[in-house]
Amino acid sequence: VQLQASGGGLVQAGGPLGLSCAASGGTFRSYYMGWPRQAPEKERVFVASISVSGGSTYYADSVKGRFTISRDGAKNMVYLQMNSLKPEDTAVYYCTAMNPHIPTMPHTDNYWGQGTLVTVSS
Repeated sequence: VQLQASGGGLVQAGGPLGLSCAASGGTFRSYYMGWPRQAPEKERVFVASISVSGGSTYYADSVKGRFTISRDGAKNMVYLQMNSLKPEDTAVYYCTAMNPHIPTMPHTDNYWGQGTLVTVSS
């Protein structure tokens, strides 16, 4: 599975931004998908994930109520809508396959997109 994340950019605090992830090859539709992020000089952390059907979603406490993850199986796409952005949301956001048994952890198959940078100015 190849993953291509896009949509990052510079946004003012309080504003919205939407990320997209296009999947190709492999069996994308059989994977939980997620968006971890990595802030400068910090470890990569979980942000959001979604089940195969899209019926279950999971969020880090820091983004709950502000971010929404979704997927379109027909288009092989995963989305992350981010609202009410804060400077602490500044990070490189990655699209990746997630572990279905532990949806906050990346899948051991290790499918990752290249990341897209989100910068939130105060």
